[in-house]
Amino acid sequence: MNAVANPIEKRNERYGKYVDSVTPKSGTVKSLWNSFWIGGITCCIAQGVGDIYALIFPNFSEDMIVNITSMTIITIAILFTGLGFYDVIARKGGAGCFLPITGFANAISSASMEFKSEGLILGTSVKMFSVVGPVVVNGIVWSTVAGILNLLILGRL
Repeated sequence: MNAVANPIEKRNERYGKYVDSVTPKSGTVKSLWNSFWIGGITCCIAQGVGDIYALIFPNFSEDMIVNITSMTIITIAILFTGLGFYDVIARKGGAGCFLPITGFANAISSASMEFKSEGLILGTSVKMFSVVGPVVVNGIVWSTVAGILNLLILGRL
């Protein structure tokens, strides 16, 4: 038994050294800074788009402006994913690119693109919803838990 474990341990050790040698080194402070400024720029762009819509459509309600802005930002994120720009930005910005709305749009569109060769229904649609499903389920479950805790602790909804 020991003779079998020894080659496996040596292989695992060699593999670990290989992984360490090819894994890019990144500093925590630099990664945090890049996430901060890229996420901040994304939010500023979204705010600017919303402000432009508010100027163009002064009769629209604030909720309508927010909805149109969200749709625009989602569309831009999907286009950037399709054109390959989102990956370039994500490599630099890390977690800053995964703001809820843009990151979610990227995840859905990249899954759709990756499996399009399997067909519209079994490829694009199914894989797209394999990303959406867990997010929706977790959103429903945790918002229900938060609502129940709010009701129990504060006595109101």
